[in-house]
Amino acid sequence: MMPMEFGELIGWAISLLSIFTTVVFGLVKLLLAQFEKRLGERFAAQDEARKAATKHWEESFAKVLDRQEKDAQALAQLERSFLKFQAELPVNYVRREDWVRGQSVIEAKLDGLALKFENILLKGARNEP
Repeated sequence: MMPMEFGELIGWAISLLSIFTTVVFGLVKLLLAQFEKRLGERFAAQDEARKAATKHWEESFAKVLDRQEKDAQALAQLERSFLKFQAELPVNYVRREDWVRGQSVIEAKLDGLALKFENILLKGARNEP
C-alpha cells in the first residue's frame, strides 16, 4: 500500500462527499417527485369526488325545482277550480234565510187566495136564494 498524501486524502474525501451529496440529493429529488405525484393523484381524486357531488346536488336541486313547479301548477289549478266553484255556488245553493223568505211569500199569497175564495164562497152563500 502506498501512503497517501494529505492533499490526495482531502481530494478523495471531497470526491466521496460530493458523490454522497449527489446520491442524497437524487434520492431526495426522487422522494419529492413521488410525494408530488401522490399529492397530484389525491387532488385529482378529490376533484372527481367534488365534481360527482356537484352533479348529484345539481340533479337534486333540479328535481326539487321541477316538483315545486308541478306543485305551483297544481295550486293554480286548485285555485281556478275553487273560483269556478264560487261562481257556480249561487246558482246551485240557496241560503236558508232566502228560502224561508221565498216560502213565506208563497204561503202569504196562498193565504190571500184562500181568503178570496172564502169571501167568494160566503158572498155566494148569502146571495143564493
